[in-house]
Amino acid sequence: MFTTDFFQEDPRLAGQRRRLIDELKRKGISSVRVLEAVGKVPRQLFFPRDFEQYVYRDAAFPIGEGQTISQPYTVAFQTELLQIQPGDKVLEIGTGSGYQAAVLSAMGAQVFSVELVKSLLQEAGKVLKNIDSSIQLFHGDGTLGLQSAAPFDGILVTAGAPEVPQTYINQLKIGGRLVIPVGPDKNQQKMMRITKISDQQIKSEVLGDFKFVPLIGKNGWL
Repeated sequence: MFTTDFFQEDPRLAGQRRRLIDELKRKGISSVRVLEAVGKVPRQLFFPRDFEQYVYRDAAFPIGEGQTISQPYTVAFQTELLQIQPGDKVLEIGTGSGYQAAVLSAMGAQVFSVELVKSLLQEAGKVLKNIDSSIQLFHGDGTLGLQSAAPFDGILVTAGAPEVPQTYINQLKIGGRLVIPVGPDKNQQKMMRITKISDQQIKSEVLGDFKFVPLIGKNGWL
């Protein structure tokens, strides 16, 4: 179960988070459940300690190893597209700081997360074990998905892919949704939501321009 009971928060930062939620509303995030989930997660837990003044800016920020903690708007946007219901089994590709996994957990999802960079996975794990010990973390090539835990109600990819890996579609339940940034340019992608209608049919939607770090692996950028 998601909790931050162990954590004593500076009221000033809590106020900044409330203002961030207002900003996300102005930018078009309408799901009450998504806004509540983002409002529960103290982003500073996942942030470099020396940069507290940037925690609740709606911007991405470097976390090392060439990776970033995603912009809060992007986290909320992708989460909203997944249409998560409590108890859904969700696979996240790219654990990074662990912030997105925490938001998914706060939505009531059963979260599985795969990260290629072991040092990032270890750091994220230190924080996530205090927030929700049921979040399951895995080290490996996220472009292969996680066959051992499939099928999933939702798959969320937090890095830009050159194309949609068929592996992800195969690991979705019927009716499940894949949210993934896709594009032939490493510096620009289109956000896509793919719904699995049946084993032979999918529905694809293109939902805006974004910029993510590249998805590295066998079915991504090599």
